[in-house]
Order: sequence, then structure tokens, then C-alpha cells
Amino acid sequence: MNRLTHFAAFVVLGVQVPLATEAADGAGPAVHFAAGQTTTQLRGSVQGDADATFVVDARAGQTLSATLSAKSASLNFNISAPGAMEALFIGSLQGADARVLLPADGLYRVQVYLVRSAARRNERAAFTLQLGVNGQPLPPLAGAQDALVPGTRFHATATVPCRMPGSAADAQCQAGVIRRGRDGTATVELRGAANDMARTLLFMQGKPVASDSAQPLSASRQGDVTTVRVGNDERYELPDALLTGG
Repeated sequence: MNRLTHFAAFVVLGVQVPLATEAADGAGPAVHFAAGQTTTQLRGSVQGDADATFVVDARAGQTLSATLSAKSASLNFNISAPGAMEALFIGSLQGADARVLLPADGLYRVQVYLVRSAARRNERAAFTLQLGVNGQPLPPLAGAQDALVPGTRFHATATVPCRMPGSAADAQCQAGVIRRGRDGTATVELRGAANDMARTLLFMQGKPVASDSAQPLSASRQGDVTTVRVGNDERYELPDALLTGG
């Protein structure tokens, strides 16, 4: 179940969140870690259609881990990336333990919810959620190292051949790159012109290693172009110059 939160209807029942404040976008408790710690444990419960969403501020290149413990077999959790239209981890398909490499900087959402049949019966279930963020972030190159495109967060933009999710035809996508090194380490954000779908990819040393989708990632090379595939339907053709700056 690739469930996305309707944040306006967000409800948390009895959640205990240590060192937490409300997220800036009002999406739920923003989880903080105690000094010197990289993990924390959260306890709460959900009932019916209500879901508990926790917000974790993390950076590209770090790893977000999450483990859900509950007596009820009807509980699942998803993880979604900043601004994503789908989950990058789907607990109903991938299990109760997540360890995901993060493609971008920003607020990641961990959503605990009941499966549809249990929600319809208005069941209530308690849970414990272990969350952690580990690893060194990959900071963007400073403007003095690589100038930004005026008015954007990107070091460069381009139009690239692509096939976006939900499309049966090849098209052109707008690509923006946040370079995190001169070796092809970068976050690439892609957006389709026709359906406004978006995709975020993380490259390390020129190789795609993570995305904001739960679909498998693969790549091939031809000349100076890397073709990235997400699942069976998506494809993006990215030149080396976009990643490295020339």
C-alpha cells in the first residue's frame, strides 16, 4: 500500500516524542536527537484512518533507519522524501525494518498507519518506532566553488530526454543539479513538462545510488551519457557535464 499522508487531516493519538517540536510545515512532530545520539525511540498509537507522521530533517548521503514494533500485524509504515509524490520505502511491501540512503536535503516523513481493512474496522494499535540518521552528509558545493543558476538552488539546469512515471511516450524533462563534489557526486531533480511529475536522484562519483522512489534503480552508459531507469517505466538520460560541470 503506497499510502501518502493527507496532512490537513493528520491525527496522532497518544504519541510520545522525546525532544520534538512541530515541523515548520505543520506536518507533524519534528524529531530531534539528543546530543551525541543518532537514534531515538518513539511510542504512540493510531486508530482507524488516523496516522502518525514524524518528520526527520536529514541530508543527502545520510542513511535513515526505521524499525516498527507492534503487537498488531495491521500496522505498517512508509518513508517519503521532501516534496515526493510517492513513498521511497513501503512497509507493506518491504517489511518492518528500513535502511534507506537519502537522495536530497530536507524533511523526510515517516508515516505509521493501519492497513485499510483494519482502518475500516476502526481498530486501534500501539507501536514503538526506532528512528536513526547515520553517516556523513554530502554538502552542496558553495557558490564560490560552483556558481548557482540565479534564483535557483541549482548549479546548472538542462533539458534531457526522459520518460516520466505514468507516461508511455518519450519526452523532455527539465533537470536541475545540486553538485556535491567535482567527481560526479550530485543530486539531480527532474520534472516533466506534461504531467508535472518529479523525480530526485542521488549520484556518487558519477553513479546513481538512490532515488525518492521505492522502485529499483539501474543504469547503463553510452559515451558520456548515463541512462538511469527507475522501475520498468521511467528513464532519464543525463550527460556527464551536467553532473561535473564540464
